[in-house]
Amino acid sequence: MSAGTRRFDGRTAIVTGASRGIGLGIAERLVEEGARVCITARNDEALQEAVVHLGGPEVAIGVAGKADDESHQDEVIAKTIEAFGSVDHLVNNTGINPVYGRMIDIDLAAAAKIFQVNVLSALAWTQKVYGAWMEAKGGSVVNVASVAGIKPAPGIGFYGASKAMLIHVTEELAVELGPNIRVNSVAPAVVKTKFATALYEGKEDEVSAAYPLKRLGVPDDIGSAVAFLLSDDAAWLTGRNLVIDGGLTLTGGV
Repeated sequence: MSAGTRRFDGRTAIVTGASRGIGLGIAERLVEEGARVCITARNDEALQEAVVHLGGPEVAIGVAGKADDESHQDEVIAKTIEAFGSVDHLVNNTGINPVYGRMIDIDLAAAAKIFQVNVLSALAWTQKVYGAWMEAKGGSVVNVASVAGIKPAPGIGFYGASKAMLIHVTEELAVELGPNIRVNSVAPAVVKTKFATALYEGKEDEVSAAYPLKRLGVPDDIGSAVAFLLSDDAAWLTGRNLVIDGGLTLTGGV
């Protein structure tokens, strides 16, 4: 599908963690294809700049807050429905990885926070959107996981474990919520964003050499795949985890 295709006319999406990077790339693609979006992030200034970038209040609104804050989740859903009349799609993109090193050494408070943001908040967003709109009207959900969730990822092991659980949560929800709600996930390899800078900064040529496609991902690589999974073009897909990795896992990499 070209970016000029308008698969989302009359539809609204919430995209969490979308002031920059993968989340903003997803929101850009959805708006290009006719959607209205509500984007979230913690930094309100960056969020409002992203809203302007997306086209302003006719197509986008931003609500600042922490993804795992229940009152923030309620506010976002209420404001989305008030502004645009529906919540047809949800993209759980927010993720954190505040630690690097061996899992055996991880501070358990940090592990709990990773689990809270990467897994429980995604489930909470889905529960709330389900209750507010999708249970009665249907819709589709995409959770942003990681290739670190499909095989061991030394140095980011607990982050990977959280993404593995997110993939499993996706499968369980797909079974529970069909036929009117589809739930899928994507598992990117390294995408050139601020979040992933430590994985490639100063060594991009070396890192990308391990990829059969010989480059790292960019946000639109993920945005186009997420748009497909949310759209009616994926009407017979649910509970699937789409690996978007430039071929990296074919060669044994993560």
